[in-house]
Amino acid sequence: MFEKLATAGFQVEFHSHAEAILAGDFPSVEQELEEVLLGATIPVEEIIAGGGGEAKGTQRLRRGLQAKDWATVTFVVEKRINDVPREAVSHKMDHVKGFDLPHGGVGTIAMEIEWNNKDPFYDRDLENFKRLHADGAISVGIIVTRGRALHDRMPELVGRFFDERQIQSFDDLLRWGYDPTSKQRKAIMKRIERTKNPLTFREAFVSKFVSDKFGEATTHWRKLEDRVHRGVGNPCPLVLIGLPDTIVTFGEREEELRTIIDEAQSEAAAESEAI
Repeated sequence: MFEKLATAGFQVEFHSHAEAILAGDFPSVEQELEEVLLGATIPVEEIIAGGGGEAKGTQRLRRGLQAKDWATVTFVVEKRINDVPREAVSHKMDHVKGFDLPHGGVGTIAMEIEWNNKDPFYDRDLENFKRLHADGAISVGIIVTRGRALHDRMPELVGRFFDERQIQSFDDLLRWGYDPTSKQRKAIMKRIERTKNPLTFREAFVSKFVSDKFGEATTHWRKLEDRVHRGVGNPCPLVLIGLPDTIVTFGEREEELRTIIDEAQSEAAAESEAI
């Protein structure tokens, strides 16, 4: 199952009989997810312009799922005594869809996309899946995240962007929608100006940017795998999907990226005003 994803470099891992459940009761899920995921790309400029946050590419991925009726749903589980509500727990899931089962009835699949959050978000997702599965609300939980190769190669990908776009200064970065904070600038300059083993601007920026935005404490395959192998979320049937490094693309024309860059700058300005 998901052979097309695996061939394209995606990591796919099944737990608690999730593969058998999908193949037997939800055969259309494979085609739907492969159509959306195989068509997903993230121009490297989006990663830079977005400051490491959710790239427009992952937002397009979410819209692709919404177009196939994967909707945001808040599950409310309520405890009642003699028909009197006593307590209620809600679980909001970003992508949920019901499917007609082969032998009648409807089964539900829930999915979360963790592109670049703090890794404790995995605990939240997996515990939500566990509770909802125990209550009979969902049959399978799916998590899509940065695959091992995408996470490990992020310094190389950002460095390639620097080389291809000939980035040599902070001013050059402004053209691509990224303006480091004063704290980040000082940290970068400190690495450039130090007496022992000074770095080039490219080396200093790539190191600082990647460690700040895509560090080990963010959501990526190893952090997810570690939790699942420790039993977090068990016994809910789970599918883990890791986005490959090939999802990041290069060579887009600058004029075609202008809208992306302008949006990133507007969002950054709005965030600064809100702080």
